[in-house]
Amino acid sequence: MSNDSNRNDAELAPVKFSRLTRRGLILGLSVSQVISVALTATVAVAGLYVAGGAGLLWVSPIWLSALVVTWTPVGGRKIVEWIPLLTHWLLRVLARQLVYRRRIVKPRPAGTLALPGDAAALREYHDPETDTVMIHDPHQRTLTAILHVSHPSFVLLDPGEQQRRVTGWGRVLATCCRSGRIARIQVLERTLPDSGTGLAQWWSRHGVSDDSWVSTTYQQLIERAGPAGERHATTISLALDMKAAARAIRTAGGGIRGAAHILRQEMNTFTTALRSADLKPSAWYTPGDLAIALRSAYDPSIAATLERAGDLGHDLATAGPVAVEESWDSLRSDSAVHAVLWVSEWPRSQVYPGFLSPVLLTSGVRRSFSLLCHPVPADQAARDIRRRKTEHISDAAQRAKLGQIEDAHQTAEYHDVLQQEADLTAGHGVVRYTGLIAVSAATPDELDAAVAEIEQAAIQASCETRRLVGQQAQAFTAAGLPLCRGI
Repeated sequence: MSNDSNRNDAELAPVKFSRLTRRGLILGLSVSQVISVALTATVAVAGLYVAGGAGLLWVSPIWLSALVVTWTPVGGRKIVEWIPLLTHWLLRVLARQLVYRRRIVKPRPAGTLALPGDAAALREYHDPETDTVMIHDPHQRTLTAILHVSHPSFVLLDPGEQQRRVTGWGRVLATCCRSGRIARIQVLERTLPDSGTGLAQWWSRHGVSDDSWVSTTYQQLIERAGPAGERHATTISLALDMKAAARAIRTAGGGIRGAAHILRQEMNTFTTALRSADLKPSAWYTPGDLAIALRSAYDPSIAATLERAGDLGHDLATAGPVAVEESWDSLRSDSAVHAVLWVSEWPRSQVYPGFLSPVLLTSGVRRSFSLLCHPVPADQAARDIRRRKTEHISDAAQRAKLGQIEDAHQTAEYHDVLQQEADLTAGHGVVRYTGLIAVSAATPDELDAAVAEIEQAAIQASCETRRLVGQQAQAFTAAGLPLCRGI
């Protein structure tokens, strides 16, 4: 028995994420730091040129302040790196863009989504051939379709089966990389209150309605049953890059209809790849399905009611929030307060594929975990790897000339580049990941407690999270909605 167990354990291979690159533009300095250092040098040289040593003292408040701003860290980043974020935030405050109220007496144009912020530019396209709703982003030039996926609990599978499913999912991502027309893939796993529809469906299939006392009582209990516990729902959103697929779209007739034709091809290929990975894709989202998802994200208290209300709430024109108010580190919508966490650091050591279990299986917390996957075409990935190798080698040579010692973090980043090159040569795809966690609660105090619980769960998963500030509205659209939006 022990030999069989050891063999199965050996079948599950650990994985390792590449480190977040922090080399900067020159010698580890970011663009804003380089600008600040250049400004410091310009002011100091100008003072010396005009009045010598006395001039350097006269302008010392300027160049000393610039040095402090360049090198002093605050909240995990240098002060100079806060300036663009703070400037953008102040401009939004002055423009009164932090508060959204739906204009009830002024209907929105047909085909638009009733969403706040930059998501207001999204357009709805109802594909007549598949009855699928496709979301068109005219600014980013993408067309997105959404698919609900069901799957068995990964942590309950034996190691050999887990490894087989991991390999299958890797083939799915490799298929998207080879396509070259996929801009982004979003895997959204969210917790929802159990509305009790599962019990009603089971009774409709297996129950015996013979007007007996037992049958009548059981049916009444099911009808009166309210939300109990929670359930997990997983969706995968597929975004077509209309710029990369421009030639194919023109061949298909051009416009949104041509883009929809190309997206349908990608949808069929993607669905086939999911089935080969032992995932069970259901029908692609209709306008009513998307309306329920959007309304439930902004108004969690109504989610269970909408699931039990038949066709109620299936209109996309009214699916958005009634009111949204954004603050520095949170977002308040109809019936909840939200906060978005960014997975700033994935595990640095080797971990097994189920390492996110502490986060995904946290009970009692309403949250949405969004994994944004950016497939990189093979030719572009090869060019990026060559460029990064050249940058690492040139930076190492520059540091050697200046007498700087190369630390272990820089060496590990270079080894990550070499590993990516080896994986690409072996036929795998290069995918860039962004992890976002949207936490929701009824009150700010409950939200702080829920965020603290998720942060502790992320620590158990060997991940580092940071609460986003100054961009909570845009982050919530990317983390809590299945619209395949970036940030």
